[in-house]
Amino acid sequence: MALLEQFLSQIRTFVRRQDVDELRQWLPVEPTASQTYHVLAAELRTRFPRKDGPALEQAVEQCLPEDDEVPDGKATPWPGFVTFIKDYLIFWRDVDFNNLLTAHALLCGLVNSCGTAFAHPTYGGMLLKTAMSLCETMSRLTMQVSRRPELTRRLRNVEADDRKSIAEMSAEIIQKIFTTCLTDRTSGRYSKPEGKKIGVYMFANLVLRLLFACRRTHLAKQIFTNIATNSPPLALYPAAQRVTFLYYLGRFNLASCHFVRAALCLQEAYVQTPPSLLSHRQRILTYLIPANLILGRLPTQALLSRPEAANFLAPVFDPLAAAVRSGDFVQFQHALEAHEDWLFEKGLLLVLTHRLRPLLWRSLARRTFLLTYPGAAAAAADDPNAVARKAATLDLADLQTVAVYEQRRLQGWRPPPRRARPPHVSAVFMRAVANDATSTLVPPDGGSKRLRPNEGLVWGDAEVTLADVEMVVASLISQGFMHGYVAHSSGRFAVMGATKRSPVVAGWPTPWLAIRERKYHEGEVDLDDVPGWVKD
Repeated sequence: MALLEQFLSQIRTFVRRQDVDELRQWLPVEPTASQTYHVLAAELRTRFPRKDGPALEQAVEQCLPEDDEVPDGKATPWPGFVTFIKDYLIFWRDVDFNNLLTAHALLCGLVNSCGTAFAHPTYGGMLLKTAMSLCETMSRLTMQVSRRPELTRRLRNVEADDRKSIAEMSAEIIQKIFTTCLTDRTSGRYSKPEGKKIGVYMFANLVLRLLFACRRTHLAKQIFTNIATNSPPLALYPAAQRVTFLYYLGRFNLASCHFVRAALCLQEAYVQTPPSLLSHRQRILTYLIPANLILGRLPTQALLSRPEAANFLAPVFDPLAAAVRSGDFVQFQHALEAHEDWLFEKGLLLVLTHRLRPLLWRSLARRTFLLTYPGAAAAAADDPNAVARKAATLDLADLQTVAVYEQRRLQGWRPPPRRARPPHVSAVFMRAVANDATSTLVPPDGGSKRLRPNEGLVWGDAEVTLADVEMVVASLISQGFMHGYVAHSSGRFAVMGATKRSPVVAGWPTPWLAIRERKYHEGEVDLDDVPGWVKD
């Protein structure tokens, strides 16, 4: 008996027994498969060349006939399965693993055919593990092709509006299988997953991986919406699937500027990842730390000293956190420039550049208040007895002077040579507050540095005016980062509640607490609710 007939006879046996594991093992598509499959491929090329397509289809149908009567507990080949096996044999006949584009195209067709057979309401479930294996292989091959721009360039022969990346096309194919799993009625929604529902999060994670790889994160919204509507609770699935799903859900919310939701998802993913998996924990922290930074929760040294953060993440985020803490725009800009390529690759550059600015302005205003307010050292502590004899106000002209000083430093201005000063006194900064920035700084010999729009305190090289400062303070008040009001007639920011507690604590609430309070007043009562995260 020829090898093809032996192979199909064994496949028919596995189908009749509904042997899920054996079907998975007998249908590999990797180039490292047993030599028997390469021999089978040679036989197929000899007996059934490409020009003689119907002959192969007839041979498969003869070896996999559909039974009229099926005993209880048994199964029979169905038309979708026969088509899938035919496509499987065509894959081995035509595949050239050295030609990645051709191999990917054949594998996409095979996975699509498997998805059609998998959708059979009665027998399709026996292909669950086979579909998982094929989709994982296709995902790996897709990522491999996507990293080869010289290959993907060959596909760009259609109009730009109609063109889809290889990753996006592969994601669409897997998403059809994901939908089949999600709509399966084998088990109840909140009961232990059975049948096709076992594969819900596994296929969802593969789709999300490809969508994020091709930077089509907005398309992931449909996945999360479908899961929120029909999926069993995430806690019923294996830890690896839970962590991966929460990681992508967190990244999606971070890209969508839902930073509280992003931090919740990424924090849970980080907690559920064993400490031994350093690379996985590092990948999660890459997005968890920025999400918390934007919420005003700065990373501690204990966190940055952990093995998964010390070597790669601490040099990036420690200077950013220090800049936010002190309101130092120059240090902030230098920290971004030092790791600009890496931050851009991770999709963090723009969000950090713009979303951290309110916190920088808050810290800058707070430092200015401490420098100009009588008894500021005592007022910095939350001491009820540290109530100043003078009204707690911040002169916006002082804040403008400090802002101009920072703007000049960003443009390359430097202090003139001076004698040594005590390290605990920032004399240049104090003089800037007392006088003006231009009297303490001198422009560089080659002229001021040209700033990009995102580098200046307001907009590139634009001067920081008193109106700009008043607008920024008003914005910080509306966001809850400063507590008080702007007195337009006197050009001052007046702290509210300074008679009962420290003016600094009253006027500059903790950012994270201010954000939670603002969200509550905006109607988001349950801040722990994350759409797409199905809980018990």
